[in-house]
Amino acid sequence: MIRQEVKQVDKAKEAIVQKLKASGCRITKQRLMLLDIILEENCSCCKEIYYRASKIDPSIGTATVYRMINKLEEIGAINRRNMYKVACDPNCELQNACTVELDDDTIKHLSAKNWNAVIQAGLKACGYVEDQKVRNITVRS
Repeated sequence: MIRQEVKQVDKAKEAIVQKLKASGCRITKQRLMLLDIILEENCSCCKEIYYRASKIDPSIGTATVYRMINKLEEIGAINRRNMYKVACDPNCELQNACTVELDDDTIKHLSAKNWNAVIQAGLKACGYVEDQKVRNITVRS
């Protein structure tokens, strides 16, 4: 299962790298490192990404991080409203895109496709949607 997740992240990374190249962006070691940090999906802001990156490469500057974030948003790879998580369409095969912890300490991992289906079914059952599809969800703590 972990090997499959790694393959999915590698596919996402390769697709993003191709989009960056197509937009005229050079692929540097720092940009690849930033992309790896963002693909971990644990950062909520540019500062957090910068702090993680500076631990790996102390020579990286905040401007590099901000330019990379702007470029990724420009090519549609991320959405700032989604806390810098890689955008994923409803047909995405990413495994463990969502982790649900229940009150009996049970943990459920949902793929992106299953998570989207659960949200869609729940919204429909509650009368919030008819035939519309979910485009974006923002969760605030």
